[in-house]
Amino acid sequence: MSVPLTINTPRLTLRQFLADDWKALHEHYSDLQCTAFTFGRALSEGESWRAMASMVGHWQLRGFGPYAVVENATVTVVGTVGLWFPNDWPEPEIKWALVRRFWGRGFAAEAARAVQRVALDHFGRPPISLIGAQNLPSIKVALSVGASLEKQIPFRGNPFHIYRHPTAG
Repeated sequence: MSVPLTINTPRLTLRQFLADDWKALHEHYSDLQCTAFTFGRALSEGESWRAMASMVGHWQLRGFGPYAVVENATVTVVGTVGLWFPNDWPEPEIKWALVRRFWGRGFAAEAARAVQRVALDHFGRPPISLIGAQNLPSIKVALSVGASLEKQIPFRGNPFHIYRHPTAG
């Protein structure tokens, strides 16, 4: 099964990135509270563009990747959710990164659940989410979508948790 280029949920559309989506993502990447557990610093506009370009390139190299997440009601890009497997990751994961003003609305969980079903169909096994041990907001999302803590590993010099997604979406 190939990974769909678009996924629809009741409130969201997960789609391929468009050229100007980096501007909405920059609101996330320039917010230190959003990037504290990933980049450890706020990103410049150019770095935000390159972060989006790396997600577009991931699709080209792996045949799957993160989606731009669009709130249907406002047609606003609220962040990114999708499959992610850089060369130094232990295995494919479901990642999420939302603009802070959209936190707490259940968008990350709604999108992650949709991606869980795609991942099971594509990989034949549940993916992980690799989350910094101190990243409580992401841990909360992982638990809310049924992922369970599998183990802690050292990753890039810090403790990270591997959360395994459920076998049924």
